Amino acid sequence: MIDTLQNRVVIVTGASSGIGAATARLLSSLGCRLTLAARSTDRIEKLAQELGPDALAVPTDVTSGPDVANMVELTLSRFGRIDALLANAGIYIPGDFAAGDPDDFVNLIDVNVNGVLRCAHAVLPAMKRQGFGDIIVTSSISGVIDIHWEPVYSASKHAVQTFVHTLRRQVAADGIRVGSIGPGMVANELWGLTDERDVDRKVSERASLRSEDVAEAIAFMLSRPAHVTIRDLVILPQNQDL
Repeated sequence: MIDTLQNRVVIVTGASSGIGAATARLLSSLGCRLTLAARSTDRIEKLAQELGPDALAVPTDVTSGPDVANMVELTLSRFGRIDALLANAGIYIPGDFAAGDPDDFVNLIDVNVNGVLRCAHAVLPAMKRQGFGDIIVTSSISGVIDIHWEPVYSASKHAVQTFVHTLRRQVAADGIRVGSIGPGMVANELWGLTDERDVDRKVSERASLRSEDVAEAIAFMLSRPAHVTIRDLVILPQNQDL
């Protein structure tokens, strides 16, 4: 059984590229009305123009409380409700912890964890008034297993997983579903892949997913009937050895 996504109002953070942009395009094609949120104003405005009048571009830094509040207020003003949040904004830092910059690590935690908390907290009042809603957080396979070559990133995604599991139980009685999507390697800008030839090569080797693969999984989660919650969906390229 599949619930239609027609006319659903969805906020997508990190919508300027990668998984966020791919999900926005797919949800738009399925009839959703979208708020596109990211720090890159030019990119989200261009995407909004591509998607048409049912897409609203809102420049947003998810680490800023006023920015996140403005994102929610403009969405409610334009569309009247919030059916779903895809808390997708994130940054990636791999490498040896001892050789890294602590300020970079703190910034990663601020975006990947605190940004999720701010966005989820901001949409909950509207969802509780409605008696329904979906919050999906972009996590990672790094939130499911410990990956030693990306310790701070992995820590941020473990924190996100715990938040998803506990928040889900707090708001279940309000009709709100909370889940996470945990991709493995995705051939996109977050991992430094911008040339479509490199993306195609990684995908043909079954070593990477496309952003569009993850977008389809997110649409699947949103389209489940109301009595079904997908708490965690892990999606990996077939040859990723994890």
